Amino acid sequence: MGLWSFVKDAGKSLFGGAAEADEAPKVEKLNEEVKNLGLDASGVEFAVEGDKVIVKGNAVSQEVKEKLILAVGNVAGVASVEAEDVDGDLAEEPVFHTVVKGDTLSAIAKKTLGNANRYNEIFEANRPMLSHPDKIYPGQVLRIPQK
Repeated sequence: MGLWSFVKDAGKSLFGGAAEADEAPKVEKLNEEVKNLGLDASGVEFAVEGDKVIVKGNAVSQEVKEKLILAVGNVAGVASVEAEDVDGDLAEEPVFHTVVKGDTLSAIAKKTLGNANRYNEIFEANRPMLSHPDKIYPGQVLRIPQK
């Protein structure tokens, strides 16, 4: 089981309101977001406790589970995501990076992977949540691929 923090008011707006970060996320909207991203959430369900989302169940793979954590965590109003590790489906502790002002995928790749030219690995590890390597924002949490 793991617990990851997110920037509550920096995430994607699902509800269309300015006061969204003050509202608890709705399970239906989170399910809709995951579906819209084309992520396979079979075997997984979400629960909400205030501004925390709980990811329950077994994902089809560790990569998918990590992407589900990010998909729901990078939503406005979500301050943390807790993943219940049922049957050990999170075999390795995921490595995440929170984007700060001035970050680029190249800079993040140099810092986390040791080579700025490996930025595309980070981009691919965060698809479909990222649509373009230049479209990251402060407060967004990204998955850092491990080999």
